[in-house]
Amino acid sequence: MSPSPRLRPTMLSDLDWVVSVEQDGSNRPFITPWERPQHEGALRFADARHFIVEGEGHERLGFVILQGCRNPHGSVELKRLVLQAKGQGLGRSCVRLLKKLAFTQLHAHRFWLDVKALNERAHQLYLSEGFVEEGRLRESVRVSIEGADGYDSLIVMSMLDREYQARLAMDLEGASPLALHSELS
Repeated sequence: MSPSPRLRPTMLSDLDWVVSVEQDGSNRPFITPWERPQHEGALRFADARHFIVEGEGHERLGFVILQGCRNPHGSVELKRLVLQAKGQGLGRSCVRLLKKLAFTQLHAHRFWLDVKALNERAHQLYLSEGFVEEGRLRESVRVSIEGADGYDSLIVMSMLDREYQARLAMDLEGASPLALHSELS
């Protein structure tokens, strides 16, 4: 059975935990960590949404940052999705929940993200969830893994509202969109 995560708005009291999850060695190679003030800004910026991913017992499992929530062109970005547990289906459940949020509540026309090329697990997840690869920003981010410095490319991916609607019609999104409200509460 796949996990049933919920999203709740991040509070200032969550930010030390958020920063610690970003700094965790299993997450750090795949993201560009922020300092605490950047997270505080995302909490206050009207165009962003910062959420804690919670389990059924309200335990913190990860966090999410969306940007462009008030974008006049309907282009919402999944800026960050960081989870503590790996390989348990939580990422897929979160991506589905975030697609519902973007397309049904934020009325996105385009939901997009970029993923580091070395994060093959996430890249494959996004492909399997219907995101389309738009292109690559070659060697656009500096990475340091276990003392080795180098560069990685970013893969830009997106989904359009009509593609999401087609996935719903083909029952590829799992739970009904009507479950969104209860998943967010």
